[in-house]
Amino acid sequence: MASEPPDRVPAEAGPQSSAAGPDPGLRRGTGGAITRLLLIVVPGLAILAAGIAFWLFWAGPGPSAAPQTIIVAEGSSLARVAGQLERAGAIRGGASAFRAFARVFGSSDPVQAGEFLIPAGLSADGILNLLQHGRTVQRMITIPEGMPSVLVHERLMRTPYLTGAIPVPEEGSVLPNSYSYQRGETRAAVLARMQQAMDRELAALWASRRPGIAVGSPREAIILASIVEKETGKPSERRMVAGVYTNRLRQGIPLQADPTVIYPVTRGRPLGRRILRSELNADNGYNTYARSGLPAGPIANPGRASIAAVLNPARTNALFFVADGTGGHIFADTLQQHNANVARWYAIRRARGEM
Repeated sequence: MASEPPDRVPAEAGPQSSAAGPDPGLRRGTGGAITRLLLIVVPGLAILAAGIAFWLFWAGPGPSAAPQTIIVAEGSSLARVAGQLERAGAIRGGASAFRAFARVFGSSDPVQAGEFLIPAGLSADGILNLLQHGRTVQRMITIPEGMPSVLVHERLMRTPYLTGAIPVPEEGSVLPNSYSYQRGETRAAVLARMQQAMDRELAALWASRRPGIAVGSPREAIILASIVEKETGKPSERRMVAGVYTNRLRQGIPLQADPTVIYPVTRGRPLGRRILRSELNADNGYNTYARSGLPAGPIANPGRASIAAVLNPARTNALFFVADGTGGHIFADTLQQHNANVARWYAIRRARGEM
């Protein structure tokens, strides 16, 4: 009798590795690829991150939306300046990041002292270069030739960013010129520079004076130069006006300079009207109609050219001068010539409706 087929046919034995999991060779190949990929990707990401940081914190546009100033004190370190920049909002990443990038990518030159204007959006790299090699903000105050000391005082007191109060400087002690100053500097320091400049200029000019001039000391030179300064605004006339006054001083003739009449009334401010007869007669130490010789002191702060004119006056016989109607003067050797010139000047003024 035939036997029944078995209910189950035994499966053929498969590869032994099927029971043990994936092929170890395949696992080793995949891991190596991942490792190689990581070796490429991770440094790439690091380089990308470094590049972004370099651009964001150093080379790229800064965060300032508007120009701003920073004042670097004398002897300031990079760390101190970095803190100032962080507080001002001029850099990204803070003072530490600025210092770190500066050490690696910046110059080792020290930062300069002074006031700096940082343009809007300037990079940290640009800011460091500006502080190390750029120009500081130049603030200037100008004292015109012939400005009296009361107005010098007013100008200094009105000048922005200076500090402290000063008295009215001695008349004739300030050399007219343009002077630079720094924000936060004291007015006393700026005034001292103006007066030191006058001392130096006067000493140099006095040393080269022409022999036989009518003034006997540097102070007398300043006094006479202040009168010359106020009498003419025409540079070409300064030596001629100085020559007239030199002749009058030598001959004992009163200088009869109108500005010396006005000075004791206004201390150098504009008079704003005609001189009164009582003012012409007043003997107050300044009025050169009332007495001969030089007045008691300067009536303004003369410029270098007027001082030089007094110390090297024109060689002339003229004793008089009067306005010629063009902004200059006409000179005369005799009173008769002078009276004729005065008559012409009065005619010009009447024609202008000034008399």
